[in-house]
Amino acid sequence: MPRVVSLFLPSWPTDRFRRKSGDAAPPPETPLVLIGRDGRRRVVLAADAAARAAGLRIGMPASKAQALVPGLIVHDAEPEADVDALERLALWALRRYAPIVAADPPDGIVIDTTGADHLHGGEAVMLTEMVARLGGSGLAARAAIADTWGAAHAMARFGTRQTLVVPSGEIAQAILPLPIAALRLPAVTIDSLRRLGFERVADLAAMPRASLALRFGPEPGRRLDQALARVSEPIDPIRPEEIVEVRRNFAEPIGAPETIARYTGKLAAELCAELETRGQGARRLDLLFFRVDNRVEAIRIGTAMPVRDTKRLTRLLTDKIETIDPGFGIEQIRLAATVAEPLRAKQTISSLAEAPEPDVSDVIDILANRVGEERLYRFAPVQSDVPERSVQRIAPMAPDTGEGWPGHWPRPSRLLPRPEPIETVALLPDHPPVTFTWRGVRRRVKRADGPERVFGEWWKRDAELAAVRDYFQVEDENGERYWVYRAGDGEDAATGSHTWFMHGIFG
Repeated sequence: MPRVVSLFLPSWPTDRFRRKSGDAAPPPETPLVLIGRDGRRRVVLAADAAARAAGLRIGMPASKAQALVPGLIVHDAEPEADVDALERLALWALRRYAPIVAADPPDGIVIDTTGADHLHGGEAVMLTEMVARLGGSGLAARAAIADTWGAAHAMARFGTRQTLVVPSGEIAQAILPLPIAALRLPAVTIDSLRRLGFERVADLAAMPRASLALRFGPEPGRRLDQALARVSEPIDPIRPEEIVEVRRNFAEPIGAPETIARYTGKLAAELCAELETRGQGARRLDLLFFRVDNRVEAIRIGTAMPVRDTKRLTRLLTDKIETIDPGFGIEQIRLAATVAEPLRAKQTISSLAEAPEPDVSDVIDILANRVGEERLYRFAPVQSDVPERSVQRIAPMAPDTGEGWPGHWPRPSRLLPRPEPIETVALLPDHPPVTFTWRGVRRRVKRADGPERVFGEWWKRDAELAAVRDYFQVEDENGERYWVYRAGDGEDAATGSHTWFMHGIFG
């Protein structure tokens, strides 16, 4: 079953205006409207949240809006620039989330995320991350995912939560209670339906289709069928001119996996040849299958480094062919390098030169495309004395950060996610524990080394001005070694609680 995300930007024109204005933008709490012409009248075309809370609405005369809200900020609307910016935002979503993305003017984006949500931690996590990223850029957003574009569009705009996941197969229960405006019908049609007593989608669904079409035409029934997955609604994916893309059309639809794999290899060869002429390598490839029933299936792969090796890319793509449903046949295949980076030709290594380091990027690519690239990482040091801040996760093939691991005191091979309290018997201020109890097991200390004193980073927050930790390496009677610390210097209560914690285990 397809899964479609509708990303709704309720204040898109005014949010874009504020972003464009930069430091000169009015404060968020100040009502802002954008004005345009409707015939000879100047009317409100966009209003931010503060303006809507003050009672202003779209279509209101500009003079009336200014009279109702003293100090109202008024600027000219730029509808064409808003559409262009929405296309650029759709391109950002294409490169980050899924291969099938399109702008949904005037205030939304639609994304077919079928089979791609696991790469982002699941549907709920993916929607939350989308909204958070846009919110961090000053764009208010709501998002919903459902089996159809129509249902996702309706829930994003009329749902009760900022992010909403409609379980597969439950779109009818979700959208039937919504107002009829959720069906993307023209305003004139909505007004006519309301005058006849239709308020909810359920009211419209209960109406005989023939009489509904006779009175209002085919549009209400078509929108209802699209939302309820009775009729398909294809998404025409955005494809900027700068993206390298190759395609193959078929006089007779294809559907056999081996046939799809063969043409995938041919397209990969054509794409690599085009990338070579540009001096580029692919970092992300989208393989789109256009079925005869107007549905689009997609495969997305990514690489850790720029690649234009035909065999390597073909293998990554064909590994996922089993996820494609050809339906009644595929009439067109497109392969696009949605993310490409410069790639220099490799120099041939002579027999007198040192052997190059083994290239593990191929293995990383295979694993990343199976489990998600965000689940693969390696650790790199960070310049910090506080242990939990001295390490960070970076991409497997990311260059070295230039920082080195501390060498004056050894560090445990396993650092706990957060320090865990332990019960101890110890002499203050500088002696290690004689015994300690961790996770219900009492251990007697046979050997110990320390203390290693670590001070708080006072420049981060005031609470760390006097904070102190004394770390000890301890070994129990079974030969197991642990890394424990006491919060405080053992004398002054201002330096810490003098509680003991387990922080790591030596291998």
